[in-house]
Order: sequence, then structure tokens, then C-alpha cells
Amino acid sequence: MLRTPTRTYDGYIFDLDGTVYLGSELLPGAQRLLTGLREQGSRIVFLSNNPTRDPQMYVDKLTGLGIEVSLEEILNTVSTMTTWLTDHAAGKKVFVIGEQPLKSAIAAAGLELSEDPAEIDVVVASYDRGFDYRKLQIAYDALAFHKRAVLVTTNPDVFCPFPGGRGEPDAGAIVAAIEACTGVRCSVNAGKPDSLMVRTAMNRIGLAPEQCVMVGDRLSTDIAMGIAAGMDSALVLTGETTLPMLAASSVRPTWVLDRIDELLAASG
Repeated sequence: MLRTPTRTYDGYIFDLDGTVYLGSELLPGAQRLLTGLREQGSRIVFLSNNPTRDPQMYVDKLTGLGIEVSLEEILNTVSTMTTWLTDHAAGKKVFVIGEQPLKSAIAAAGLELSEDPAEIDVVVASYDRGFDYRKLQIAYDALAFHKRAVLVTTNPDVFCPFPGGRGEPDAGAIVAAIEACTGVRCSVNAGKPDSLMVRTAMNRIGLAPEQCVMVGDRLSTDIAMGIAAGMDSALVLTGETTLPMLAASSVRPTWVLDRIDELLAASG
């Protein structure tokens, strides 16, 4: 079932956790691959559904791991959620269930944050390790009691994978809790696999989808987004997805790799 690339691409769009690194460790072959791609002149964008870091934090982490990267090459759901709110919720009150990097970015964009259910227009459900009953009650009141707010999310992932197979509940789990008690469905996803994320990535990289390959470890987000956008996709078996999971899925990546530097196979 393994299939290594038979061509090179002008652009490479990379997931991060589970693809380039896992936790605090660079994955095997990542340094070799990224150095090789830069030497051949390929354009690179890194995508992440994790809203607990802002783009500069990703630059700092990758640089600390020995990866050359610029701020313009980082795109995550802090950026896409903030952009969506700026475009669609200007002048409205926003309740953020999320961590400080997301709250700070939204506030810095000029949007007003609120915890008063009677005035909240948008509930943002995100990855929040401080999620509690109080926040769930505010969301319930804004959505189900006052019936004035819409529910949106930074990303649909129900868990975030950790080294050793352990994971942590992610934004999708919080969305599910809110949907279950309010009956209100989430109407916007600012992360993979939504078209908002891929459109932003294409604008950032400056290429057409057919010139690029989407590289990631998750079928339901990374690979599904690449396929929907009309670009080739490469699944790496260093994160969430295993070969049995791939065999049971209807999502079919173009390439299936044991490790990320197999992307260099076509060019040697």
C-alpha cells in the first residue's frame, strides 16, 4: 500500500504535528526533506489546526528544532479564525472558548470579547484546556436561551495526538458538548479540511492546487482537504493514521509514505 512520489512539485503544504514533528521531537527525515526542498527552489507553507499557539510561536518552535522558516510560511487556525471574524463579525460581540493566543489575536484585530450571553453574537469553540461548566453555561445561554448567537470553531479535530499514542481532547470535543446541550449546529470551521484554510494557503503560497502536494498524517483533515482542493496528497504514517485505518477508509491519498523524506524520491 506504500506509494512514493514519482514527481516533484512547485509547492509543498505541510501539516506540522505528526508530520514534521511529534510533540517536541523532529520526526525522522524532516530536516533532510525541508533542506532538500529549499535547495530545489520549492515553495513551502506549514499548516496547523492547533489554535493554542500563534504563528510566531510556531516559528520559534521550528527554529528551535533546526528548521529554517519564516513567519509568512506559517498558517494556523488562530490566523484563519481571526480573519473570518474580521470579515463576518465586525462590530459584534464574541465569546471565545479557547486559550490566550487565540483570544489575544481576536482582540488585537479589533473585535470585542464578551462573556455576557445576552449580548454575545458569536461563540467560538476551540481547543481549551481550561474548558469548564461555566463556559458551557455561557455558550448554552447565548445559543439556546437568548437564541442570538452562532456557533463556529477553529478546527474539527476531536483529539490532539501525543507521542506514545496518548492524546488530549481538542476543539471538536468541545463543539460536540455544546451541540449536544443546545441543539445548535456549528456553522463555520476555520481549519482543515475546510475550504477557508486551503484558499488561504493557496493565496499564501502563490500557486495553483495542481502545482502542489498536501502532506499530512490525518485522512479526515489533511488528505481530505488536499483531495477536495484538487491537489495531490501524501499521507505519512508517523502520526494518527495506520495502514489498517487507511485500508478501511474511503479517502485515498496519491502517495503513502513511511517517513516524510520519501517525498524526495522522485528527485533523488
